[in-house]
Amino acid sequence: MTTYVLDSSAVLRYFDDGAGADRVEEILSACAGWQANLFVSAVQWGEIAGKLRKRFGTSDETRILSGLVPSEATIVSATADRAVHAADLKVDRNIAYADAFALELAMDSPDHVLVTADFGFKAVDDLARIEFLPAK
Repeated sequence: MTTYVLDSSAVLRYFDDGAGADRVEEILSACAGWQANLFVSAVQWGEIAGKLRKRFGTSDETRILSGLVPSEATIVSATADRAVHAADLKVDRNIAYADAFALELAMDSPDHVLVTADFGFKAVDDLARIEFLPAK
């Protein structure tokens, strides 16, 4: 079974009904129907929360987050080992630290696919399976 790893750009594209939102919706539906697994790094989840809070305020941030992904999705904790591996990716491959958490999670298995709207991941597409949402 495929495990999708969504980064913050993919989730926000879905929320904003931007380019690729339909693809993210397919993934969310597959997860809700137990046809795929869905992971979001806790660091990426925090990035999403911060952007929602900035746009909508505290009370709406909580409400929106609670319904944004299906309950079958897993928010993956940032363990000490994951944090160090993400730091290594950041330094070695010159990517943002939050992005390194999503990449690190996608690298866990060949069955994992990172879904993103961030074309900065092109520089590391040799490390994991990455599905790019369409440009805006």
